[in-house]
Amino acid sequence: MATGKNIRTWHNGQWHEGDALIMRAADHGAWLGSSVFDGARLVKGVTPDLEAHCARVNRSAVAMMLKPTVQTDDMIEMVREGLKAYAPDAAVYIRPMYWGINGDATAIIPQPDETGFALCLEEIPMAPDTASVTLGYTRFRRPVIDTAVVNAKAGALYPNNARMLAEVKARGFNNALVADAMGNVAETATANVFMVRDGVVLTPVPNGTFLSGITRARHIANLRADGMEVVETVLTFDDFAVADEVFLTGNMSKITPVTRIEDRSYEVGPVTRRARELYWDWALSEA
Repeated sequence: MATGKNIRTWHNGQWHEGDALIMRAADHGAWLGSSVFDGARLVKGVTPDLEAHCARVNRSAVAMMLKPTVQTDDMIEMVREGLKAYAPDAAVYIRPMYWGINGDATAIIPQPDETGFALCLEEIPMAPDTASVTLGYTRFRRPVIDTAVVNAKAGALYPNNARMLAEVKARGFNNALVADAMGNVAETATANVFMVRDGVVLTPVPNGTFLSGITRARHIANLRADGMEVVETVLTFDDFAVADEVFLTGNMSKITPVTRIEDRSYEVGPVTRRARELYWDWALSEA
């Protein structure tokens, strides 16, 4: 089922209007989960970090033992051509995808002889600037690279995220604050996480258990350029319990304030507001 509306799909050399059928029943990706994707955005007439997202889906394909078949520059041109069909003020989710077609003699290892590719454009509105989220704790953890393909934006990782979300939503929270294998904070079920304490911005250090996001890196660069101290470090749940501010970053909403973690409430603070302002100043300057 589609999340948004007004979908366009590039597949097999042409654009299709709507939610096109792109995968066959015996494709490796359909029954053994060898699929990767990425997500960029058209918003306010700009496509922030589009090149980085297109490049990452190719790296994800390699990590999944797939052969990427579309060069980054060609993918960018494909995106720009497809976006011409949308209104200038449309908010569009940009999703390039690869999946395995054939397996080896065991059926398990995807083979590089053929790789499926599609590009899906889908209108999904941006959350309003007033949006915020609450976080609950989950018993489910992020895997390590020895047990899952955590160095790819892989579809196979998302069932674990789904059970995190289902667990906390059943308790009335919007999202889950998630631990890594060592029990330290990694991210949330859908986005990277930051906290602010005494004017210093802190975020979990990338340790191979979660994807260090493109939007995360953009916020870090923007805040540092603005003179703020940003530290990537090991953070515990206790650290977040005494934070002054908490916010999430990710492509879908760019930045979202956290107003509650379990029974601890937070204000939407000046650093969160400044990070939002810096992001859009940067993004709109790229137009």
